[in-house]
Amino acid sequence: MEQLKLCESEYRFAVIVWENEPVGSGILVTLCDKYLGWKKSTTYTVLKRLCDRGIFKNENAVITALIKQDEVQKFESEQFVSRTFGGSLPQFITAFMSDKKLSRQEAAELKKLIDSYKEE
Repeated sequence: MEQLKLCESEYRFAVIVWENEPVGSGILVTLCDKYLGWKKSTTYTVLKRLCDRGIFKNENAVITALIKQDEVQKFESEQFVSRTFGGSLPQFITAFMSDKKLSRQEAAELKKLIDSYKEE
């Protein structure tokens, strides 16, 4: 699972791929220049690194994801909560919500979500 750990620049690059896949390598270079300010060589270096790690596949200059965005987000979220809050979701929520208020609708949506994950 460690291959799912992406640095900030890799994640921003990955989002471009996920949002545009399947994407041709030439179009990817153009998108990375536009959104990240990257040169062609930087784009291809990062692409090769993420392909070598099994996150993307470059076949006939068409890039597709082998690992989807939600899988990376789940891994990153779990790592963050584990590292920062000792794995305690209630501690994370308490810290996150310390200066925020929820609307009735947001509270209802969260309660419904929590209820759907309760052990029977």
